[in-house]
Amino acid sequence: MAGHGTQEHPHGADRLCEAGDRVYSRAVRRGRVPRRDAEPVPCLLELALLHPDPDDMDWLVPTSPQEVMTRLLRGVYDEVSASQRRMGSAVAAFEWYAGLGALSTAVGAEGAAIRVLDGSARIQAALDEATQACVTEVLTVQPGGIRPEHELTEGLHRALELRGRGVRMRDLYTHVARHGQGLLNYLELMGDSVEARTLDEVIDRLIVFDRTVAFVPANADRTMALELRHPALVHYLLTVFERFWRLAIPLTAPLPDTGIEGISHREQSIAALLAEGHQDAVIAERLGISVRTCRAHIARLSETLGAASRTQLGVRIAQAGLDRPPRAADVTQRPSLSLPDQGSRTAR
Repeated sequence: MAGHGTQEHPHGADRLCEAGDRVYSRAVRRGRVPRRDAEPVPCLLELALLHPDPDDMDWLVPTSPQEVMTRLLRGVYDEVSASQRRMGSAVAAFEWYAGLGALSTAVGAEGAAIRVLDGSARIQAALDEATQACVTEVLTVQPGGIRPEHELTEGLHRALELRGRGVRMRDLYTHVARHGQGLLNYLELMGDSVEARTLDEVIDRLIVFDRTVAFVPANADRTMALELRHPALVHYLLTVFERFWRLAIPLTAPLPDTGIEGISHREQSIAALLAEGHQDAVIAERLGISVRTCRAHIARLSETLGAASRTQLGVRIAQAGLDRPPRAADVTQRPSLSLPDQGSRTAR
């Protein structure tokens, strides 16, 4: 019956059908109506405007108009509240997308100022496109240690293409890269079209073409990259590169002596990072070496400086003047000094 009534009386309690209005009005005036009078208008039972009289199930009593009004207003209030929430969400979404639109408009004024490249294929395609458009210069920063052969091979076709057009290249590596035969072979093949220098540590990977477009990693595993064409961003990266370049040592030149017998340039770099409070893994990552190699150098430092513990090693590093990164200028200016408890060894 409920289904039948719903089909014949598709309305709510706020707007009764003519038959329902007559029966409900009569029930309100008289206090109750026979059940048979309500059979033609099942909507009254479905809307709970009438309900059985507990004293006599053959009769129906009305729900008070005040209760009906309260129920109707509560429903309207709920509908209005839901509409307000939907409206608030819509406005918030509009403001968010409008903000993105304004940003994209601002970016559009400079062209595709920042483009996210997702996946190795898109990154490779963008690099190939920039290589083909390059006419004067490529600058790169290559972090990490010894360059794997496959990395050098992957970039070789671009490098040869650039060399063929007379493009000059400058590459920054860590000192550890000097020990990689693959890099030495690559530089020999490229000849004077590539100039390479090294530092104790460098920034993350960077490639700049013609001082107009730069590529940097966008995540840790380098499966995403950013293509930057905004002049201010590219200029900033160029400034960083040039300052690193000025401090770097040409690959063809030897690393400066530390001036302390038994302590290598790398061990001096490790000592400076230890003095800054870095853990072994962080030091290894920054210098492009393995943690095992880093710890071997630390052990040799301890032995050379006569330190029996890490705490004592920190003190001895400071006493020996090793608590700052090595610089070529320091070697010639450092005064003679004796290592703690190592009277036979002097700083030169």
